[in-house]
Amino acid sequence: MKRFKSASDIKVGVIGYGGAFNMGRHHLNEMKQAGMTPVAVAEIDPKRLEVAAQDFPGIGTYSSIEEMLRKSDVNLLAIITPHNTHAKLAIQCLKAGRHVVCEKPMAVTTKECDSMIAEAKKRGLLLSTYHNRHWDGIILGVMEQVRSGVIGEVVRVETRMGGWGKPGDWWRSSKTISGGILYDWGVHLLEYTLQIVNSDIVEVSGYLWKGVWARECKWKDDTIEDDGFVMVRYSSGAWSLMTMSSIESRPVKDWFKVTGTKGALAANWDAVEVVTHDGPRTTTVRIPNPPGQSPALYKNIADHLVEGVPLVITAEWARRPIHILDLACRSAAAGRAMKAVYR
Repeated sequence: MKRFKSASDIKVGVIGYGGAFNMGRHHLNEMKQAGMTPVAVAEIDPKRLEVAAQDFPGIGTYSSIEEMLRKSDVNLLAIITPHNTHAKLAIQCLKAGRHVVCEKPMAVTTKECDSMIAEAKKRGLLLSTYHNRHWDGIILGVMEQVRSGVIGEVVRVETRMGGWGKPGDWWRSSKTISGGILYDWGVHLLEYTLQIVNSDIVEVSGYLWKGVWARECKWKDDTIEDDGFVMVRYSSGAWSLMTMSSIESRPVKDWFKVTGTKGALAANWDAVEVVTHDGPRTTTVRIPNPPGQSPALYKNIADHLVEGVPLVITAEWARRPIHILDLACRSAAAGRAMKAVYR
């Protein structure tokens, strides 16, 4: 891979500057904070292009990806579009000789990830995914305790997100566009889990329920599921459980738990509560989480492209949670566990 002389020599851009969460602005600001130079925005909505031009005076604005790839000398592109478009757009940009970072999830299926990885390797280009929550304070706090050995060997990881409420009427409510209820926050929870369970994936079981909201939503048959559950078995003997729900009718407590051979921990956004045992004696300690380090992702990418520092969020790493989600959906349809191809 050809290296750049400095981070400022890396010309960056985004595909998608939509209003949801202002992620286009967010990505460009983090890239700029890492020392890289914003030069391009591609967006089909002319009003959003005007916003981009106001946010980043002088930046090149393009109404199509083709126009941007033809006219701009951008080196690295962040793809901030609906999930089912990531693979096609990433491959298009890679074929044009650009490095690529996809918003999470990397793609919807394992096959899509494989195609993206093959294209990046063929052309000697960087391919990564915006797993900025890899550096959340909560997972940094959990990993400090797990690595210290205080709870012993990891046996089980449990995560869950949910509440009671009809999904909003937008693309994230579409199964074919988003991948389903498991894919949005679920990919974050699985990425947390894979940091904790340092072991190969063996098999995945998935369970999906649909029908509560489908008749009330505009998407009709394409509405995402109401409830989803994923169980993963690892070669170490550990397992993980993840639940995503829009029909969770009770408060979700202890939504992030790790059970070990010597104790357990329950994590929340502000602190980790660690419970250990010494014979009949039980000790509980509450430990504040360290500050999150989300900007570390683009700093690592810049350092990789300039100095050859190892990439933290490799394409292969980003494929692992997608492989689990893909297998979970297939398992739910088939009614049986699915063996993992990628460990």
